[in-house]
Amino acid sequence: MPPNVPLYRTRVERFDDLVLLAVAQLEPRWETELSGIEFAVEEIPPVEPDPDEVEPVPLARLEPGSAVLGQPERPARIVLYRRPLMARADGQDELAELVLDVIVEQFARWLGVDPQTVDPSYPGDD
Repeated sequence: MPPNVPLYRTRVERFDDLVLLAVAQLEPRWETELSGIEFAVEEIPPVEPDPDEVEPVPLARLEPGSAVLGQPERPARIVLYRRPLMARADGQDELAELVLDVIVEQFARWLGVDPQTVDPSYPGDD
């Protein structure tokens, strides 16, 4: 019989868990609104930068979604870029905070509200 092997989560799986945890933190207050958004993770941003992007290396992007006459609606998507986020964080705790902040920023952008409206603990521009 093989020895008990501890459960192992890859770096990618741990990152995905952080995204799910961040969304779960917002669900009690924003469940209805979150049901209209998909969340995705990509390794890196597209080669061609978004001209509206302020950051030289974006951490995420918002795809607003669309409704085309005669076709089903394409839901909004928030896409997080794993490698740039991981490069900006020192350790798992800081990465978890950064992932939450980026999701709050993108979700607030989609709602058209201030990030602190979405999450009162979001750091302000002090």
